[in-house]
Amino acid sequence: MDTVNLEWYTKNDANAKIKMSQVKQVGLLAAGCQPWNKDVCAASGDRFAYCATLAIYVYQLDHRYNEFKLRAIMSEHKKTITAISWCPHNAEVFASASADNLLIIWNVAEQKAVARLDNTKGIPGSLSWCWNAGDMVAFVSHRGPLYLWAISGLDAGVTVHKEAHSFLSDICLFRWHPVKNGKVVFGHTDGSLSVFQPGSKNQKHVLRPESLEGTDEEDPVTALEWDPLSTDYLLVANLHNGIRLVDTEGLMCITTFSFPSSAASVQCLAWVPSAPGMFITGDSQVGVLRIWNVSRPTPLDNFKLKKTGFHALHVLNSPPAKKSLSAISPTKNHYTSSTSEAVPPPNLSQNQNFSLPPGHAVCCFMDGGVGLYDMGAKKWDFLRDLGHVETIFDCKFKPDDPNLLATASFDGTIKVWDINTLTAVYTSPGNEGVVYSLSWAPGDLNCIAGATSRNGAFIWDVKKGKMITRFNEHGKNGIFCIAWSHKDSKRIATCSGDGFCIIRTIDGKVLHKYKHPAAVFGCDWSQNNKDMIATGCEDKNVRVYYLATSSDQPLKVFTGHLAKVFHVRWSPLREGILCSGSDDGTVRIWDYTQDACINVLSGHTAPVRGLMWNTEVPYLLTSGSWDYTIKVWDTRDGACLDTVYDHGADVYGLTCHPSRPFTMASCSRDSTVRLWSLTPLIAPLLINILVDHSWDDIIGNTDRAMVPGTTPLLCGKVSRDIKQELDKLSTEVRMKKLRWFSECFSPPGGSHNLWDLVSVINGQDDSLLPPSYGQGIMHMRHLVRFKTSEAQELTMVKMSKFGGGIGAPSKEERLREAAEIHLRLGQIQRYCELMVELGEWDKALSVAPGVSLKYWKKLMQRRADQLMQEESQEVIPYCVATGDVRKLVNFFTSRGQLTEALLVVQGACEGNIHIPQTAVINHTAPTESDDLQAYKGLLHCVCKELAEWYFQDGHAVLAACCHLAVDNIELAMASLIRGNELELAVCVGLVLGEPANRFTHYVLELLAGKYMAGPTCFPSVQNRDLAADILQMIPDNEVLLAKLCAFYPGSSAEIDQIHEKCDLPSLEDCQSLAETAVSEGDIFNAVKYYLLSPEPEAALPIGIAHVKNQLSNSDWTLESVCPILDLLGYIRTDRLILAKCSEDRSELLILCGYVGALLAIRRQYSSIVPALYEYTSQLMKRREVSVPLQIEQLSTELEAWMSCTQTLNKGPHETSYSPPSEAQKSEHARLLERIQEEPLKGLEGHDYVTGSNLPSHSDVQVSCFTGLRIQGPVFFLEDGKSAISLNDALMWAKVNPFSPLGTGVRLNPF
Repeated sequence: MDTVNLEWYTKNDANAKIKMSQVKQVGLLAAGCQPWNKDVCAASGDRFAYCATLAIYVYQLDHRYNEFKLRAIMSEHKKTITAISWCPHNAEVFASASADNLLIIWNVAEQKAVARLDNTKGIPGSLSWCWNAGDMVAFVSHRGPLYLWAISGLDAGVTVHKEAHSFLSDICLFRWHPVKNGKVVFGHTDGSLSVFQPGSKNQKHVLRPESLEGTDEEDPVTALEWDPLSTDYLLVANLHNGIRLVDTEGLMCITTFSFPSSAASVQCLAWVPSAPGMFITGDSQVGVLRIWNVSRPTPLDNFKLKKTGFHALHVLNSPPAKKSLSAISPTKNHYTSSTSEAVPPPNLSQNQNFSLPPGHAVCCFMDGGVGLYDMGAKKWDFLRDLGHVETIFDCKFKPDDPNLLATASFDGTIKVWDINTLTAVYTSPGNEGVVYSLSWAPGDLNCIAGATSRNGAFIWDVKKGKMITRFNEHGKNGIFCIAWSHKDSKRIATCSGDGFCIIRTIDGKVLHKYKHPAAVFGCDWSQNNKDMIATGCEDKNVRVYYLATSSDQPLKVFTGHLAKVFHVRWSPLREGILCSGSDDGTVRIWDYTQDACINVLSGHTAPVRGLMWNTEVPYLLTSGSWDYTIKVWDTRDGACLDTVYDHGADVYGLTCHPSRPFTMASCSRDSTVRLWSLTPLIAPLLINILVDHSWDDIIGNTDRAMVPGTTPLLCGKVSRDIKQELDKLSTEVRMKKLRWFSECFSPPGGSHNLWDLVSVINGQDDSLLPPSYGQGIMHMRHLVRFKTSEAQELTMVKMSKFGGGIGAPSKEERLREAAEIHLRLGQIQRYCELMVELGEWDKALSVAPGVSLKYWKKLMQRRADQLMQEESQEVIPYCVATGDVRKLVNFFTSRGQLTEALLVVQGACEGNIHIPQTAVINHTAPTESDDLQAYKGLLHCVCKELAEWYFQDGHAVLAACCHLAVDNIELAMASLIRGNELELAVCVGLVLGEPANRFTHYVLELLAGKYMAGPTCFPSVQNRDLAADILQMIPDNEVLLAKLCAFYPGSSAEIDQIHEKCDLPSLEDCQSLAETAVSEGDIFNAVKYYLLSPEPEAALPIGIAHVKNQLSNSDWTLESVCPILDLLGYIRTDRLILAKCSEDRSELLILCGYVGALLAIRRQYSSIVPALYEYTSQLMKRREVSVPLQIEQLSTELEAWMSCTQTLNKGPHETSYSPPSEAQKSEHARLLERIQEEPLKGLEGHDYVTGSNLPSHSDVQVSCFTGLRIQGPVFFLEDGKSAISLNDALMWAKVNPFSPLGTGVRLNPF
């Protein structure tokens, strides 16, 4: 390994795969659940899955926050998915089937297909694992037969079920019995059932609903579920004849269940595992969830959850366990409130009102909505409403309100999304067939033009929700593209399969009909000339038409593509330049003024669809293709700057955010919309702004920007507008410049919110806050005020609930009589207790003060405890009235409602929630100010908890907002750093000034590191100078600048030049300064000056000897070795890898590895601590070195650390927990003494970059640290093959500068 193969080291950057993906995924709009097939929703343990048309979405419970998060999107199927089924005896495996006669077995943990069956002889309409066989899947289509596929073992292959075939009616679905081996039931479209079981007579087409007997009417079976408590009972639902409980042995109907209204029909049903005999159903017309018990023919309860009907229902077996937030009240017993004596646990009285069984129902609706409904608490845990269920062909940001994004889909609708919350705000009325293309009206007209496959084109008024115009000039031919002119808002162009491009006015008057020799797929209005339009045609040509003449001949025809041309796009910044994408896999750039093709961009391996020019940097062009990728091009030289693999199918539409030009959205056949940030591609620009370079380095004209090799310049409207606004200002120019440019470069998702909070902290007048401020995370001093005014505007409508409860038994009447007697005798307390037993708490509480205020309060607390156990929202008023803030906060946090908890604590801090005084004020009692202090502490706790929730959800910026809301500037900065939002952190830190300084300086140091070490050595002189400029913003920067100069390779003249720029002595002077320092015994300066001398490797033996000497003392600490090791880490890579340095190199890598492990323990980077110890041990085994470390000692330390920290992470109740031994405890204590505390508070804990939580579809990369699949962004090491997660790479680089491959190359993932 010592003779490292370093060919890649000198290669051109463009070829080195070491580059990690530059384009960052920052948002995902998941698809909805398809409404066409039955078994498209399944669950197992703490996961559930549902199917869009082409992809399967898997959600998993995050135990820490007790909520489900999207973990994976599986998309191998090329045609509609028809069914999925989870393996009953292996929670990691499920099967899916699709309309191209394909079956796939998936492993969820590895997120990959483990087996495929390609020819299923007919489309598998229903599929299910066989309960009696280990890995056998059964599937069936139309009228059978039932096929059995043994996936592995001796009998692998497909066999036919001996009896289940030759049915007389199509099969809707089938179910194996979970207990009785081999027993299976089929439901048919004619309403009958067929039952087969080994050793018994087969029953075909039995148990049709009575009303159908003797007729040939169809009444399909919509749901079938075996009774989990019986071998023969079965719940069956028919679309029109409702639900029956039938006995499959005696062939009789036991119960017919009746509905409150004859209009109700059942679409789906599910047993509730936690409540035997209970089941739930979903109506097909309206989203009514009904709760039933087999012992009663009518529903126990009904809830209207949504306007649209149900499609599928599934109850999770293990309801998520509620977490208790020990952090918030560590010492209180569950039943003691902070203000009362211990109250006995409330006993749940038998005859209290009927309460729902605990359980979570996965609900899928006919409009694609998917949600998880908590039946016990009667609330949605989450609801993804209105997702598209089919290919999304087009997406466009609204020009005057870029928070809105419109999408057009194969499912016949256009939907408008709020990209900050990623939720649907509007959906077009009715089904339009297939919508291929959309175009927003210019300005604030609030209309969208849409183009369809068979129904012509239309204009939809979004706010009014109705179609206001239709255009039928193309007849029934498909319209592939529609474009509303933004220079002349009266004109709309469409192009169609009929070979015409038609220009008409919005009231339908045809202005031009341009005939083409074949179908026309794309058209685009010129952004500079309102009378110019370009088209893309099936005849492989691009045409340009000029509307100001009466001729219907094109002005120009561009030939060159080898297959049909789809979209065309004019450059917004360069007049006369346009691009076209073709089925030949290339993008061509044409210059209208030269009549020529000036560049061909090759790289896609399939037809090109999406095309988008950047609106600020004139050479940036993005393309999307049927090869599932998005590519970003530098059109100056045709280089592909980055390729993004995250979509799982063809990429159709790309659109650029109007006010954040480096944010784009893409849409695809995988039914998702994804948001991307292109900012990393132009990162030096933001640094020029940070270090306050002249405008010439930031904004330029297109001619300057187009010179090959120059750094990017901004040439668009957004940057020009910012400059104009800044030119008008006389004060706070630098602050505003940082804010406005930082917002222009950041993706949406909290940066606006963050800057509002920064200006509040800096004392800006509240009247200047934008209207949107109240919807985000507010500063605590505004929270109560804003929410109060919101409450005045809103009148909350409770979720509608209808249907009756259970009749009253006679015991109640007797108790009531007794209570009346007590009341007349003045025995109020007895009356209250009986009322409590009857469940009539309100009556009891209204007269309780007649006993005493103290008794009333105890009663209130008992009621609150009881409601708390039922997890009922009703508990809130009781806690508020008794001033029990802590209990209420616990209640909300345990349900994951952290924002509610925040509201309560802030209300308490402002003195709105009091503890009622029950006795004469006692002077030793806690005073108001003590309470206030406690509430303030609680407030910070809840904010921290909420911030951590956002952070773990991949939203570091929103986490920072939570900290700023309570003026916690340091933690806010730490969140941004841990989320690797370095440029944003610097901007915010500079504006906040003094309180953020320590963190700002640390970020500047990290940022300089980013520009110091490119993927190969030093990327460029420009970046070197940027790094120096960044470091010069830090006071006391001499050592930092010395590290920069030490690391810079170049000729003596170049090196002397950078020394001069950084105010450091020349190479020769450094040599003599180093020799002087050695003679004076000044190790630090000796190492520093040798590194800066003509022979930097002379620093190695001196520095390493010093560190080894320190480690030999028993009382060494990190502080005694880090400064020297840190300096040595900046030795030039070309010198470190010289053969003569191999021994020193090995020792340096080992020492950095070991000290890195200790720094990682200090920072709580638990995921890389084992990897660092392993790396150090491996180097020690492989290389001949003498360092004062023993491999056995390393493993003892690692085991002690693991044993002592797993107590924190696991807790004694978990199965694999074994307490640490005494020896391990003392070893761990010694480690902690050595490590000492992290100087920058708040940086402890994992790094987690934006997008880490978003599932990608890209090639599955396995981490060389853990052997597990990497979730989120991937970082490739210098061999181009080994991968680790970007989060692990960031943490590694912060504690150990050298690559995990042991080559001596520096790691630079920033």
